[in-house]
Amino acid sequence: MTTVSWVELDEDDGFGVENLPYGVFSRPGEMPRVGVAIGAYVLDLAGLSAAGLVEDRHYFASGSLNAFMVAGRAAWQANRARLTELLTDAAHRPQVEPHLIPLADVEVLRPIEVADYVDFYSSEHHAANVGRIFRPQGEPLKPNWKRLPVGYHGRAGTVYPSGTPIIRPSGQRMTGVSEPEPSYGPSLRLDFEAEVGFVAGVPSVPGRGVPTGAFRDHVFGFLLVNDWSARDLQAWESQPLGPFLSKSFATSISPWVVPVAALEHARVDPPVQDPEPLGYLRCAEPWGLDLRLEVLINGQVVSEPPFAGMYWTAPQQLAHATVNGAPLRTGDLFASGTVSGPERGQRGCLLELGWNGREPLDLGDGTKRTFLEDGDTVTIRATAPGASGSVISLGEVVGTVHPALT
Repeated sequence: MTTVSWVELDEDDGFGVENLPYGVFSRPGEMPRVGVAIGAYVLDLAGLSAAGLVEDRHYFASGSLNAFMVAGRAAWQANRARLTELLTDAAHRPQVEPHLIPLADVEVLRPIEVADYVDFYSSEHHAANVGRIFRPQGEPLKPNWKRLPVGYHGRAGTVYPSGTPIIRPSGQRMTGVSEPEPSYGPSLRLDFEAEVGFVAGVPSVPGRGVPTGAFRDHVFGFLLVNDWSARDLQAWESQPLGPFLSKSFATSISPWVVPVAALEHARVDPPVQDPEPLGYLRCAEPWGLDLRLEVLINGQVVSEPPFAGMYWTAPQQLAHATVNGAPLRTGDLFASGTVSGPERGQRGCLLELGWNGREPLDLGDGTKRTFLEDGDTVTIRATAPGASGSVISLGEVVGTVHPALT
């Protein structure tokens, strides 16, 4: 049953009481604090706390969600229930309404302090396309790909909030087969990667993995990720240890973290996994997520990747990342890897959309792209189904490419 709020909401807004995503915001001359998006407003949780309307152990008068995330699942559930009550019972309106601030009047900030950052490679369609591009005569997937969620550690210090300018990276690259030596300069093959991430709240014990069934006990919520990539730097540096400078220059995240509880109605069966995963990767319940992504370049929709087709699910990613005993920390960010579907219009990066530069992408306005140019703005959005036909929005993550500084 859909819950009705007394706050005026657009029917397709995606920020209704079924969602209640958390973020961090500020107003001119004021310190950052925690809020929840509701319609065209942000609900000031620090203000609610000061008024005695929600319980706060110094969670909300803060510049990040970390203090609240570490409080654990019981605190998350209690606060969600209380906010739902405050926003649906009209008797609370006189006390709550003063703490509703138009989103147009605030600056939304990076929602979390990132502890560690891991990027996976969990779309079979994306991995197979990459294999076909670079190994056209070989098998698209490596032998280990269907045995474990492949991933690598990124750089937490360059995880930026949506809207942060993306400076074109420089580094070593091989500009063509005719050049026997690498050259140094700005990347000529800058790309985006449309991804979905999840954020750890409750730490785990060193030496002990987090089983798939404990996902809800540790993970606070989901957000959108653009893992910017310099393909020419990546091709040269990745042998044999994988990406380094080609990925570490910038990762953008969306400002709103959607609670795991808000996506319960979006859970679907993931693709059949064959061969059957090892025991620690098996899930007792379905954890595919029916998220519908949309990628725009300069306002033109170029792709609509379906997240429901991801081969490896979030609980499996978490279980694999910790099975060696590496502990979770509050603020750990795990990204899905590029989200791609089976059709060209569902590919989640320009490497695939333009087939490594061989098939330029028509933006629909008379211009074409093989890779990103200075001045290009990339926007990634996503929605999910909620209760009784409602829509859950994950918001958007935006970045504009700026020229290299070196």
